[in-house]
Amino acid sequence: MRTTIELPDPLFREVKATAARQGMSLKDYIRAALQDQLARRPVVAAKPWMNFAGIAANDPEMVAELKRIERIVDESFGQVDEEDWK
Repeated sequence: MRTTIELPDPLFREVKATAARQGMSLKDYIRAALQDQLARRPVVAAKPWMNFAGIAANDPEMVAELKRIERIVDESFGQVDEEDWK
């Protein structure tokens, strides 16, 4: 995919020079920088109630388990006959 971004001239020059010093193309350097930035972001709880309940959003195992439980609940709820709830 192609996209266009606007960078201030000083930042563009610094990025381009850094990429060249590392023997990388500008495109590859920016791609690597974006991937690195995404990899460093904290894991976010799947639903707002997890944050409200004090669930540690930076605990990947806890978030994964809560997502698993939520998926089971969602699947089970989808099996409830709406007429039974009226």
